[in-house]
Amino acid sequence: MAKPIVALVGRPNVGKSTLFNRLTGERLAIVDDVPGTTRDRLYAETDWNGKPFYVVDTGGLDPTAGSSRSVLSVGSADFIEDIRAQVEVAIHDANVICFLVDVIAGVTPADVEVATLLRTSQRKVDGKRYPPILLVANKGDNLASMADAYQFYELGLGDPYPISALQGRGTGDLLDAIVEAFPEDLDETEDDSIKIAIVGKPNVGKSSLLNKLVGKQRAIVSPIAGTTRDAVDTPLEYDGVPITLIDTAGIRRRGKIEQGVEKYSVLRSMQAIERADVALLLIDASTGITAQDQHIAGFILDEWKSVVVLVNKWDLVEKDSFTINEYTEKIRQELNFMSYVPLLFISAETGQRVNKVIPKALEVQEERLRRISTGKLNRIIRHAMDEHAPRGGSGRPLNIYYCNQVRVDPPTFLLHVNDPKLGHFGYMRYLENCIRKEFPYEGTPIKLVLKES
Repeated sequence: MAKPIVALVGRPNVGKSTLFNRLTGERLAIVDDVPGTTRDRLYAETDWNGKPFYVVDTGGLDPTAGSSRSVLSVGSADFIEDIRAQVEVAIHDANVICFLVDVIAGVTPADVEVATLLRTSQRKVDGKRYPPILLVANKGDNLASMADAYQFYELGLGDPYPISALQGRGTGDLLDAIVEAFPEDLDETEDDSIKIAIVGKPNVGKSSLLNKLVGKQRAIVSPIAGTTRDAVDTPLEYDGVPITLIDTAGIRRRGKIEQGVEKYSVLRSMQAIERADVALLLIDASTGITAQDQHIAGFILDEWKSVVVLVNKWDLVEKDSFTINEYTEKIRQELNFMSYVPLLFISAETGQRVNKVIPKALEVQEERLRRISTGKLNRIIRHAMDEHAPRGGSGRPLNIYYCNQVRVDPPTFLLHVNDPKLGHFGYMRYLENCIRKEFPYEGTPIKLVLKES
């Protein structure tokens, strides 16, 4: 299930970045008294009552731009139109909008204009206005100022939620309302297709591969990095198996993400990975594996998704009889935390080995759903302990009494032990390798969970 997106919107200096830091629990956004400090969108993942979601901080909407009134965003006067474009993108893609106002300043003409913009940006879904807008009356740092929230009823957006983002007062009630407003259609249980996301850094050939797999010009292909902005779903059927191919925007490292819609495109790509079963990680053979390739691979692993590594543009590499082995060894070294991934050397441009991509992804998906009987699993674990007994930390050795597989997708194994704190990372990796010797789980991460028994 894709995580919902909550956008924090409002005129400058109403406390959006302070609330962003409060909701995410980290000081990620720059907070300053100068209006217009936040120019770009900033996003982070958080959760409430076990429900994860993204929070997006946006720059202050300055409705006075182009009018005779003074500019509100004095700290970003040169970027007002860019900020507005980004905020409009955030409004369009958000699942819930938190519209922040300032109880100390009261209702301002700028608040009225922002409220009008938000209402006109909503669309009707099944007779309801979407996305829902929560009116957040911030800076209620004392009871008297919180009581002043009633004045915002004139904006016509329903009951205001009085809070103090600085002190944390009222944010629990706000979070309850946010979670309750999440749309139910984010749940993808009705779609039983196998979802395959095509991911990678910009300009590695993701859209070209999609077009080759589908057999028609489905996505825009351009040598300009960043042409694809959205995560685009393409349904198809392979040997009777329903598949959804997800083409995504290129994921740059955070410091290289430029202003404009690109930052939000990266967020969409991350959401695509979350709802995928298998990720196709494209690497540019002409440049070799990079730190950003490793970063994207790490994100796929963090989401416990299966993966196939595709070394694209193989036609551009000068080759001899040793080239493919040298490339394979180099990639294995750079992705040593994913030793189980299969590699395919392809050319989306010429079609070389592209016919092997979908079959390999389906094989990896089958591995993801593999279940090992309890008897076989305990035999593997006992043999592993006989071959290499765990060392004791603080004089106590780890004892594993029993093991069983508790789920697939991803494969998860529960080990009943005397003390989970004694399970050293290195020994857990050893046990994982022992399981993979008999059941490779190609392209698929597996979880080992320790439980005191």
